[in-house]
Amino acid sequence: MKIPEAGATPAADARPAGRRERKRRQVRDQLYAAALDLFVSQGYETTTMEQIAETADVARATVFNHFSQKVGFLEEWGARRRARVAEILGSSHAEDLPVGDRLRRYLREMAELNIVSRAETAILMDAGARVGSLLHDMSLEIELARIAEQGRQRGELRTGVDADQVGAMLAASYFSTVLRWIRVEPAPFDLRDRLDGALDVILLGALDQNVRQDKDAPTGR
Repeated sequence: MKIPEAGATPAADARPAGRRERKRRQVRDQLYAAALDLFVSQGYETTTMEQIAETADVARATVFNHFSQKVGFLEEWGARRRARVAEILGSSHAEDLPVGDRLRRYLREMAELNIVSRAETAILMDAGARVGSLLHDMSLEIELARIAEQGRQRGELRTGVDADQVGAMLAASYFSTVLRWIRVEPAPFDLRDRLDGALDVILLGALDQNVRQDKDAPTGR
């Protein structure tokens, strides 16, 4: 799998924009904010594109010019969250950290975004799992695999470890953990601690070192 450069999402594109493009982004942001407000206040399923247009004070056709389907708002939400985490890590030069610490920082920042907007996360993550492409979207998996691959190139991963598999396992663990976290009120566990624990299991393994040594030792027969 070819791993793209960090921040390679529309939401993270920082190239200078002309007046027309700035206006387009402004309208898109306006639509996005209106949609999220409606999703949180009345639910994803009951919100219509017409209501989004009315709340954003634009024509109905304008909504479809930016988001051809309602599920596009869910995809935009995920992309913006990943872009925000990439921005936070970039500003703190997290790329200089060892791979394990960098992955931990990434998952912790994602957890923090979810915690400070739990109601929003509950609505959009649940909708993404049921009607969107959340569990089939490889964007988070690719980003985590990119970090793991950089660690592999620096000799920080065990020989033979597949960075793509690391990314896939971490992404699957992240989504399943957050989905469990949002479906009980109040939150049934600390999301940061649970993601930390999942990362430890994936990076270090579940078996005690002595158990692994005993398993690998000759049987004497």
